Amino acid sequence: MLDKLEKKFGKHAINNLMIYLLGCYLLGYLLQFGQTFTNTPYLRYLTLEPYYILHGQIWRLFTWIIIPPQTSILWAVIMFFLYYQLGNTLENTWGAFRFNVYIFGGFLFTIIGAFITYIVYFAINKTAPIGIGDLISTYYVNLSIFLAFSTCFPDMQVMLYFIIPVKMKWMSIFYMVIIGFEIIQHFLSGQWYIAVPIIASLLNYLIFFLMTRNYNRYNPKEIHRRNEFRRQATPPRTQYRDGTPIARHKCVVCGRTEVSNPELDFRFCSKCSGNYEYCSEHLFTHTHVR
Repeated sequence: MLDKLEKKFGKHAINNLMIYLLGCYLLGYLLQFGQTFTNTPYLRYLTLEPYYILHGQIWRLFTWIIIPPQTSILWAVIMFFLYYQLGNTLENTWGAFRFNVYIFGGFLFTIIGAFITYIVYFAINKTAPIGIGDLISTYYVNLSIFLAFSTCFPDMQVMLYFIIPVKMKWMSIFYMVIIGFEIIQHFLSGQWYIAVPIIASLLNYLIFFLMTRNYNRYNPKEIHRRNEFRRQATPPRTQYRDGTPIARHKCVVCGRTEVSNPELDFRFCSKCSGNYEYCSEHLFTHTHVR
């Protein structure tokens, strides 16, 4: 499905998306800094508050993204550099469209989670909750970027506190354990309305994890293709006819064989419709047969 969507809408993808997201954070820090001089709580009018959204303040569906994490200036600078590198690497690995889908999917699930919390709370307590927006931020969406990066590059090492070398996979496991403990604790204490937005904002990572599982290897056509590839890739015993060696592999483009050019490798192209074999020089440069 993503392949089809990318072919249709890929040209509309936002390149360097992390720069725009970090720019939103920078704007949020400036507004936060301005509050100390004007005594006007600007950020209070930007939170993801379902009650006010349903009463006409539609801009809150978008402005909550600029609310920055509550941290010191030093850690904010470190966060900017860290998430720029992680997001930029993921965008280069997946492509701009898939990275856009991943990030905006996290935002969308967070919004849905906020409204689910609002509806369930209203149904249970018969009163409209106000204050849900104070519990929601992009923290867990950012964490999903970290988790996705650790899934793609599990053995990459980072320096914890600039001293301790730790592999990404161990850090992600540690964070997942902490998050799982927090969610269970919120449910046990009756504060389920805190746990629901957390789960919702991490759904994009769960979907990504399921999508990266290579279930296609169980496809019968794929199994047949792999078996055929192994058979063709296995060096065959040279057969002779009237003392002349018989070639089993021949490039469709240049006509060379393993007999005339034993230094070449020959492979079938999985994108061509039919059994078309190419030498190593033309495998990635030929025009696919449809």
